[in-house]
Amino acid sequence: MIYEKRLAEVISALIARDKTTPLETSVTVGPGADCGWAAAVIFCGSPFSILLLLSATLGTKQALAVPAFAVQTSQPCATCHIGAFGPHLTPQGRDFKLHGYVGSDGKDHGLPLAWTTMTSFTRTAVPQPGGAAPGFRTNDNIALDQMALYYAGRITPQVGGFIEFKFDGVKQQASVDNVDIRHVREGQLFGQDVLWGLTANNAPTVQDPWNSTPVWGFPFNRSPLAPTPMAAPLADGGLAQRVVGAGAYMLWNDLVYWEADAYKGLNSTALKALGQVPVDDGDRTTGFMPYARLALIRDWPSHYVELGAFALSANVVPGNNQTFGLGTRKTDAALDATYQYISDPTKVTSDRLSAHATYIHETARMDAGLAQALIGALPDHSLDTMRVDVSYSFAATVTPSVQYFRTTGTADLNYWGTPNGSPKSDGMIFEIGYVPWGKPDSPFPNVNLRLAVQYVSYFSFDGSSTNTRSNNNFYFSLRTAAKF
Repeated sequence: MIYEKRLAEVISALIARDKTTPLETSVTVGPGADCGWAAAVIFCGSPFSILLLLSATLGTKQALAVPAFAVQTSQPCATCHIGAFGPHLTPQGRDFKLHGYVGSDGKDHGLPLAWTTMTSFTRTAVPQPGGAAPGFRTNDNIALDQMALYYAGRITPQVGGFIEFKFDGVKQQASVDNVDIRHVREGQLFGQDVLWGLTANNAPTVQDPWNSTPVWGFPFNRSPLAPTPMAAPLADGGLAQRVVGAGAYMLWNDLVYWEADAYKGLNSTALKALGQVPVDDGDRTTGFMPYARLALIRDWPSHYVELGAFALSANVVPGNNQTFGLGTRKTDAALDATYQYISDPTKVTSDRLSAHATYIHETARMDAGLAQALIGALPDHSLDTMRVDVSYSFAATVTPSVQYFRTTGTADLNYWGTPNGSPKSDGMIFEIGYVPWGKPDSPFPNVNLRLAVQYVSYFSFDGSSTNTRSNNNFYFSLRTAAKF
């Protein structure tokens, strides 16, 4: 397949080049599972990995994507990540993820263990009464957002994956985070190349190779100490690390992508064991949930386009006592799109334009009699979320980004709990990221860092357009990544 040919080109280039010459070759292999956050973070098989994999498949919570490609193929972060730091993927990064994180230069790099840290400073427009979070001041807070340990990459020639263990410095708790484990094969179907794979994961869309779906969509990190809107669709993080699922996917002729998965909710005992404490702060379900994904893609030397759709349906008990324990049938149907322009496909450090769009429509239905009798809420609700973002990466070093977001839905005071019963929120996010390393000539091939400043501006917040400025915030973050 195209993937194999480009991988061969990369390895040949690696062998041919001398150690002082930067590699500037366009390749199509890279960590689609967040191979990066710095070319540094990687995980691969060993007895320890098997234990992690077992814990993931038995029911884990969300894990993180990591840079297995950088170590396994001796490539810099910029090969697979726009801006030389994950999780924003290039076409090479998506290929690496779709092919199960197994791309390799054929050398033994030892255990692919890595770690990341994130520290930050948050300033909100108005101090938050009682403190931004337990143990924090009303404003101007410095925090250790998180520390994470990764084990990810090739397990066998046809099985790969990643698992993240995270310590949340704001909540002061440890947990299992994003998990995605894959088995891949290649063949022919109707006379064209076909890639098919199996995936076991713990969050709908964590396995998706496009940054237009919720788990890996922009913004790639936000302040845990700033206010955020209450209403969000189920597929937009409502089940992350609260379920375990498995499914199959297929990429035909590098043109059509199809996937189907089934998820099962974790009970309270499993959630507590995996660090989901308290267990009542998110949507809960113990039933099976179907998930489906379809995408059409086209890849030219300088342009890349993806048009897709995905859907999810589940019987849930919404978190925060939103329906006082009443089961609700939620169905999410979504459309998404990705566009990327590469100014010079022969260079991994070329300028890159990237744009994403996501629209999610959710319907929620409770038993009409119970809804009226117990909480006085309407039996049916709808929620619509839309996001559009654009970024431009200069030489894989400086990346400014902007996003418009909007959520609207059925007004119901007894359901949403907002001041006027409306779930409406909208606004803009502005961000500039700076990554000094992660390129072919980096003096520190196993270490990377990302400095970013982000500003969130709300036009409306939880149904109100009055005093929304008080929720605006500046967020300065420093993320580091290193391979052991």
